[in-house]
Amino acid sequence: MTKAYVIGQITITNADGYAHYSAQVPAVVAAFGGQYRVRGGAATTLDGHVSPARHVVIEFPSREQAQAWYDSADYQSILPLRLNNSTGYVALVDGMD
Repeated sequence: MTKAYVIGQITITNADGYAHYSAQVPAVVAAFGGQYRVRGGAATTLDGHVSPARHVVIEFPSREQAQAWYDSADYQSILPLRLNNSTGYVALVDGMD
């Protein structure tokens, strides 16, 4: 089974609103076997143009578990807190065997 990664580059537009999302999401990630590999922290752009953002990488045991996490009622109930208080992207990426 190949691991999968949820990768996000998020710019927070409302810190107070985003804090409500940030406080709730770790428990939902853990419930689906996910583990944070990157969650914020300092980032240095080595080349190209990247806007200032919060970087997040979550490892899941499989693509199916990552998708189940994203689609779950628990995550979908808090997702508007992220969408309404930040901009950016989130992608589901297959890992390597």
